[in-house]
Amino acid sequence: MPSTRTSRSKPAETTPQVVDLEHYVPAFLTWIANKLSRGASQHYLSVADVGIETWRCLVLLAIEGSISAQQVSKVVGMDKASVSRCFKSMQAKGLITLGLDAADGRVRIATLTKQGRKLHDQILGIALERERALLSVLNAEERDTLISLLSRLHENLPEVDAATERYIAARFPKAASGSRARSGGDDHE
Repeated sequence: MPSTRTSRSKPAETTPQVVDLEHYVPAFLTWIANKLSRGASQHYLSVADVGIETWRCLVLLAIEGSISAQQVSKVVGMDKASVSRCFKSMQAKGLITLGLDAADGRVRIATLTKQGRKLHDQILGIALERERALLSVLNAEERDTLISLLSRLHENLPEVDAATERYIAARFPKAASGSRARSGGDDHE
């Protein structure tokens, strides 16, 4: 006798979408940057008793001579409060002096001292050796291509933020309106 039960077909299981880590560029960039920073910081701490944030500030100070925390934040991408704390620590160690900007008395300007320059020069050799070792797997043409591509990607970051905002606005309107309210509007570089 045939069964009176109707067979229901089970819905086809869909494979959840995941990131392909072997081809996801942001992951590679993050992993490389994190590992480079962690390794550099360990070596700079052992040799000169300063970490990667101080080194990043020293690099810009050596180039510019004097610079504000806001300028460091803009160039390096560090949080402005982190740069300000770093400047205070550097001042306490005698690596910089802090003064008010002549053009805008509200802005504090860090200026590299002779001691700060000496420390920069001491760490510079380590930093350049790390870069040399990192790039040693590339020939000169590949290094130039890599630098060109990284520069283009860096210049494209404002479009990445804009595209992300458009995506979120279209798919998550509540989050988008909250994000604009938190950021104070459309303040983008």
